[in-house]
Amino acid sequence: MSIADIRTDYTQASLTEADTHPDPIVQFGTWFEQALKAQIREPNAMGVSTVSAEGRPSSRILLIKDFDARGFTWFTNYQSRKGEELAANPHAALLFHWLELERQVRIEGRVQKVSAEESDAYFNSRPLKSRLSAIASAQSHQVADRAALEARYAEIEAQYGEQPPRPVHWGGYRLQPEYVEFWQGRASRLHDRIAYTRQADGSWQRTRLQP
Repeated sequence: MSIADIRTDYTQASLTEADTHPDPIVQFGTWFEQALKAQIREPNAMGVSTVSAEGRPSSRILLIKDFDARGFTWFTNYQSRKGEELAANPHAALLFHWLELERQVRIEGRVQKVSAEESDAYFNSRPLKSRLSAIASAQSHQVADRAALEARYAEIEAQYGEQPPRPVHWGGYRLQPEYVEFWQGRASRLHDRIAYTRQADGSWQRTRLQP
């Protein structure tokens, strides 16, 4: 079979303006709850795209850890490639893809670090081995081989034991949305797209986009 012949027709649901809440954060919460109830594997997985100072984009999959009226929060190494890119250009795009529900959510906005208190609270809630890994790994930087990485982990484990502190280079980011789009797959590629754009006064303008 040719790659060009691989396709699926989407028929599960529709999305009208009447189906959506005026606030996209509330609407996202509704869809997220439905993804949980559908028992989708890792419904909190999202693509995070950043852009370097030279205008070169890069993407990776991360896990969202919180969302509310302030925005969408995740945690990572500030010295990673994405951290360096966000320091140079504090704008990013998120993408959730819930294939089983034939849905996508695109979110774009400005990113800032969360408070040290928030980062401490989340770091200390993580499994011990995950905390040790966060200290041991110089994320995105080269390492000689797997053995060197595991040796570094063993050093950190021996040094800190059961109470590793949050490293200063590790913490949270929060994206404050300026654009949110809900995509519902439909038959014959006539998909439903409802987009929200934040206005200068903080309100949201809701529009339908052609597929």
